[in-house]
Amino acid sequence: MALSPRLEFRQAQSLTLTPQLMQSIRLLQLSHLELNDFVDAELLRNPLLEREDGAEPGDAEPAEVPERSQEISAYEDTVDRGDRIQDANSIADGYDTAVENVFPDQGAQDQLNPSSRLDRNGSSEAGEAPDIDQFIASRPLLSEHLENQSNMILRTVADRLIARHLIDGLNEAGYLTTDLSALAEQLGAELADVEAVLEALQGCDPVGVFARSVPECLAIQLRERDRLDPMMMALLDNIGMLAEHNMAGLMRAVGCDREDLADMLGEIRQLDPKPGLAFDSGPVESVVPDVFVRKGPDGAWQIELNTEVLPRVLVNRVYYATVTKKARDAGEKSFLSDCLATANWLTKSLDQRAQTILKVAAEIVRQQDGFLTHGIAHLKPMTLKMVAETIDMHESTVSRVTSNKYMATPRGLYEMKYFFTTAIASSDGGSDHSAEAVRHRIRQLIDAEALSDILSDDTIADMLKKEQGIDVARRTVAKYREGMNIPSSVIRRRQKKNFETAGGKFAPVERI
Repeated sequence: MALSPRLEFRQAQSLTLTPQLMQSIRLLQLSHLELNDFVDAELLRNPLLEREDGAEPGDAEPAEVPERSQEISAYEDTVDRGDRIQDANSIADGYDTAVENVFPDQGAQDQLNPSSRLDRNGSSEAGEAPDIDQFIASRPLLSEHLENQSNMILRTVADRLIARHLIDGLNEAGYLTTDLSALAEQLGAELADVEAVLEALQGCDPVGVFARSVPECLAIQLRERDRLDPMMMALLDNIGMLAEHNMAGLMRAVGCDREDLADMLGEIRQLDPKPGLAFDSGPVESVVPDVFVRKGPDGAWQIELNTEVLPRVLVNRVYYATVTKKARDAGEKSFLSDCLATANWLTKSLDQRAQTILKVAAEIVRQQDGFLTHGIAHLKPMTLKMVAETIDMHESTVSRVTSNKYMATPRGLYEMKYFFTTAIASSDGGSDHSAEAVRHRIRQLIDAEALSDILSDDTIADMLKKEQGIDVARRTVAKYREGMNIPSSVIRRRQKKNFETAGGKFAPVERI
């Protein structure tokens, strides 16, 4: 067969991801805070978009004004007949005394700002009500607190520059994460100078900052209290035994008896292993649910979107028609057309995003009805593929929809990703078990164990298989146990034995 070049025409279909389609996909995985920021940016760029925040103050019909005025006049007449709320001056006159003697804060406020008096509706006579945020005390930033102290205790500009870099290297707990040798090389300074500045900064408030480890943080605080003796220093050097509750080995390493060890542990419990957390590290944002799940009157689950956090935008077509008529060249008309297309796309994308979230949430509630009704022990194994096939969507779409989204249920607030767990086979041929339900059962077994019967990982695996029909391996039990920060059976036996034999003096120490 001879080979020769030729021309052929073929017709094929392919899906091309346009920029708008890619943007629509990205909108699915945004949280409501990120989505509102995105919409705010679009409102600034696009003159045809506006928020649907209700009617403007000037949109009220004139006929409603006299009716509202009559209601206000009737209310004022009723108040004037004897129900008027007395202000501070009237109450003070009734007691024949000055205002500051009855209301000290009110008197001082009136002297400083006479126009700031509040009327009976709680607003000031100037027309603005006080903002509640003005009365909320805020904690200072750790960096600002330390910079003010470093400027007072350090004399040279070079030392203050080193201190500023050391402050930048602190984490939220107040620990230093910067390598001193690398910092000295970066600044072109001697390592001894950096260490000297660090030693000076370790005396700043709060005591314990600029430590590089937990023992060093505790040692700084004990030194401040004049309690860092050789025996306490030996205890800090062997603090790993304390985490393992190896009290016998710890007493041998420190060289003390049980009573002395109990006293030293009592002093350590009075220290703060994370001194930096007493200061603000940034704004704290509360979790707001995207979906509400409630029990309906007929017993069925009702799924509702939280419309309070969803941005609502409108396309101002009247403004578009008015401006288009006055457009002078093709460039202005093209700009307006692009703005209209973008505005239409955004409104459709927001509506499609809301409907997709509602559809996925409804399927999650349907499959996890047992969890919502009876608790975590009835949480079923569920994967993205199971939900995607049921609602006829792609797995990636379901993954994006459930990212950074929260669902408020009668059993609490959960991230939508929480309901997706792997399946663990059943030993008796029944239905599979959720990994989260298995973790919950492991914790129940460990919490119920006695000192004379501490359960090993092998024993827990056997109990789950015989009693619950859960076919799980020992290494899986160990992985789940470590994921829940539960120590091994050896450490748990030491914890309970030391706690009981010492009469409660050796209480379990929180992991730092």
